[in-house]
Amino acid sequence: MSKAAAATRSTLIPCLRYRDALAAIDWLCEVFGFEKQAVYTNPDGSVAHAQLVLGGGMLMIGSVVAESEWGKLIRQPDEIGGDETQSPYLIVADADQVYERAQAAGAEIVIDIKFEDYGGRGFSCRDLEGRLWSIGTYDPWQ
Repeated sequence: MSKAAAATRSTLIPCLRYRDALAAIDWLCEVFGFEKQAVYTNPDGSVAHAQLVLGGGMLMIGSVVAESEWGKLIRQPDEIGGDETQSPYLIVADADQVYERAQAAGAEIVIDIKFEDYGGRGFSCRDLEGRLWSIGTYDPWQ
């Protein structure tokens, strides 16, 4: 392990883009239990960079900016037929509770809540902009 990796809490941080990043941040905090660590906005109100935390994990969020160097490399789910090429997995203490909040917040449940053969209980859903999330109690670290 490199010295830089040893000095940080997490060496892998997913980064997601949203058209309405401020609404997505609020939704992710309300439904999945993230907390805002930092939110930096541009003069036009879009999100330049945001950091959401949950336990020892972090998620970075930004607004869709197609003209940026990085933005030219990324497509939103609705631009490619609703498909996703990545999906964050969120470890929670009570998957049923998060499932209820996700349903109440209008998440599209794509895999219903169930016990998994490999352990834990979980489900998969799409958030308010179609990003695919898997949520469950399975902790691969234990």
